[in-house]
Amino acid sequence: MTRAARLVEFGKPLEIHDVELPEPAPDEVVVELLFAGVNPIDRSAAEGRAPMQVPLPRTLGSEGSGRLEGKPVLVFSSVLGAERDGTWAETVVAPREYVFAVPEGVDMQEVAAMGIAGLTAWNVVNLAEVGDGDRVLVLGAAGGVGLPVVGLAASRGATVWGQTSSEGKGEAVRALGAERVVVADAASLDESIRDFRPTVVIDPLGNGFTAAALLAMEPRGRLVLFGTSASAEATLQLRELYRKRLSILGYGGLRLTNEERRTDLEAALEALASGRLRIPIGRVWPLDDVNGALESLANRTVTGKAILQVR
Repeated sequence: MTRAARLVEFGKPLEIHDVELPEPAPDEVVVELLFAGVNPIDRSAAEGRAPMQVPLPRTLGSEGSGRLEGKPVLVFSSVLGAERDGTWAETVVAPREYVFAVPEGVDMQEVAAMGIAGLTAWNVVNLAEVGDGDRVLVLGAAGGVGLPVVGLAASRGATVWGQTSSEGKGEAVRALGAERVVVADAASLDESIRDFRPTVVIDPLGNGFTAAALLAMEPRGRLVLFGTSASAEATLQLRELYRKRLSILGYGGLRLTNEERRTDLEAALEALASGRLRIPIGRVWPLDDVNGALESLANRTVTGKAILQVR
């Protein structure tokens, strides 16, 4: 048996139940979990806005850290919490291919967020080819992915500015290496960054933020779009786009092949172990307060990553 946070009915608070674990198949392992990541997709699933391939009740959570045969591991797959029970539990039975070895000594709270926030930060910075001398604007810099991006870009010698909607979140952005914090909405962003002339923009927002960032960018700049939390639609100045030879690159983690995901995660975990990549943890909730963790995603009260302590 294992204690788990169970989705019993869409749109209703999750409930803590004792759940019988299935017998592992030959290609499956039993992982004793310590922490689990809390992500927007989990909230969407709880509210019935994400596809669920199995009947309720269901244990949510797609990523977590724990131990397998005494060794630290990351458990991660988009299948977890959607097509089979996930990681918001003391123990999970998962296919071995969903389990990733973790270097000894790495903070297991940070490991619990590597499947989504860590992997995304690693891949978008690589896709943008951020290097020494770049001027990088990180939109949504105080978020669960934004903060790791700020730190990783700064570790590569780039000058980083971070945009946020609240000055109260600015100190966390500066602590990861941002030279300046830009408190701006979409309407004021262009004027706020015009003198910076970013060579790279990392954008999880979309809408007017994307349009404003493109106007301010240095010629031949690269914008990596990996989310549209402000809006999925934007009006762009196309002449600026082609006359300045700007590149817009899209990143979607669900499009990674299994081989790409494993290779990228192994590299990102090594970066975490070396200190080049950091996953700032905004708050840790006990498993019993899982609904409070989900609510924090809705009201955006947490700076950094939200995780559950499941054991």
